[in-house]
Amino acid sequence: MRARTLLGAAALATLGAALWWRKNPSACPYGQRFWVEAPHPIITRERLRAVLRPAPGERLLEIGPGTGYYTLEIAEWVGGGSAARGGDAARGDAAGDGANTGTVEIFDLQQEFLDHTMSRAAERGLQNVVPTRGDATALPYEDASIDAVVLTAVLGEIPDPAAALREIRRVLKPAGRLIVGELFGDPHFTTLASLRRQAAETGFAYEDHSGNRLAYFARLSAPQ
Repeated sequence: MRARTLLGAAALATLGAALWWRKNPSACPYGQRFWVEAPHPIITRERLRAVLRPAPGERLLEIGPGTGYYTLEIAEWVGGGSAARGGDAARGDAAGDGANTGTVEIFDLQQEFLDHTMSRAAERGLQNVVPTRGDATALPYEDASIDAVVLTAVLGEIPDPAAALREIRRVLKPAGRLIVGELFGDPHFTTLASLRRQAAETGFAYEDHSGNRLAYFARLSAPQ
């Protein structure tokens, strides 16, 4: 009986924390990174690739990479050869013998996540991942400079998602892709209906999604 009471109290505490977190959007703390390292049912890397349609030589931006669950594969998809990690070369189009070597810009509010992902990239020998710390509502990238943006279980964590979506639209090239991944159970889960509404309000066109109402990758496009 006592064990059942304790389990019930723990469940209520967990529910209460989730409800508070949903009403008070914030990024997942690095100390709780086990949440972003856990397996991602339905929103798999293969499903992301099918929706993203990455091409060698592209410059992609992943906002909120966590510990690199998708980052390393994205970097390989666009070409993991010789793009520089810093400086003007890394911030521009792939150059030199990296004509087919794309770049993955990773952007996060927390330096710990960036450092963790960069360490994993180095272990795999990837040199085309470029970290930048900052706020998603003020992206430090040039207008129309990014081919595609990926956000997985991130949009709902941003206190002002409309401002972030407008910034993403600004940095995307004409007709650039925005891929949003969501998984039910995340306190900041964004429903597909809500995403489509927010997208329309910020100038994006909904194209397609893969998955279901509880877990999906959606592809949106910026104006041409």
